[in-house]
Amino acid sequence: MRQYFSFQWHITDECDQRCKHCYIFSGGSGKPLSSMTWEQINDAFYNCLDFCEMYDRQPYFYITGGDPILHPDFWRLLKLMRERDIPFTIMGNPFHLGDEVCRKLRSYGCEKYQLSLDGLRETHDWFRKPGSFDCTIEKIGCINRAGIRSVVMTTVSTENMAEVPGIIDAVVKAEVNVFAFSRYVPSGGELDANMSPRDYRALLETCDRKFKEYEAAGCGTYFNKKDHLWTLYEYETGEFKIPETAKEGMIYGGCNCGNCHITILPTGDIYVCRRAADSRVGNVFEDRLADIWVCEMERYREYDKFEKCGKCELLPYCRGCPAVAKGTSGSFYAADPQCWKEL
Repeated sequence: MRQYFSFQWHITDECDQRCKHCYIFSGGSGKPLSSMTWEQINDAFYNCLDFCEMYDRQPYFYITGGDPILHPDFWRLLKLMRERDIPFTIMGNPFHLGDEVCRKLRSYGCEKYQLSLDGLRETHDWFRKPGSFDCTIEKIGCINRAGIRSVVMTTVSTENMAEVPGIIDAVVKAEVNVFAFSRYVPSGGELDANMSPRDYRALLETCDRKFKEYEAAGCGTYFNKKDHLWTLYEYETGEFKIPETAKEGMIYGGCNCGNCHITILPTGDIYVCRRAADSRVGNVFEDRLADIWVCEMERYREYDKFEKCGKCELLPYCRGCPAVAKGTSGSFYAADPQCWKEL
């Protein structure tokens, strides 16, 4: 099988919510909302396919926004995906979902639908809008009944980290298929991202204990340890070991920036990572992705520049979150502010 390459594709900024940690609306920028035209969608789509043909990769699309279902050509795009037999996930809101819509999504080949829960009811609705928590829990069932894998993602900050164990209980009860969390990247909004390394490690320890308890009880939820600091945690607990066959200079895991992922915004701007500010490397309407990959993207693969990770034996497997590092200190290669490892 060919190696996958993922495209996080924002086809529109339009959205029903104004979440407090959203990169589109953070800082009260008041910038105009953008959406791709159908012609631009085609340009972006075939640029991505050209890239994958050039480098012998299997394309995988994460179609998002805003809320992608609000785009007038949303279903037309899914038809294009189905005709090409290209796998994709939708990352959106729960408000326009129902049994009929979810069955239609499945008929077009949707593999997963990702929702967000950023706290228990009061906190989540404060992040997003009243009624959002209950609506999200309800629509997990719609997604499951259609045969699509339901995914819930939590963005962790100091405002909600104490509620993450409760979120785990809530999504397990709702029978979500996949649960994961990642950290909030400072982006000019009102949220506090200053979790101490010790507190964040304690959160991982608590969640790890809950994950194992649920798994032992036969829980059907898969707990995706998305944050790369899980690698450090499991290295310390003995669950992760550096392979004896590891080759010096090889990158085996950790952040996908510069490896197997890019983000495309509704303006056509290409980002190494949506969460990494100022990581624009080109525009999909003007530049060939295959060329950007070996030119502009190269500066995000200079692994010897990682200020702390470069001295760590876990460099090929972890590297924390460069987006969090950049959002905190302004440097992609700075130390992850929640990394607790002493070198």
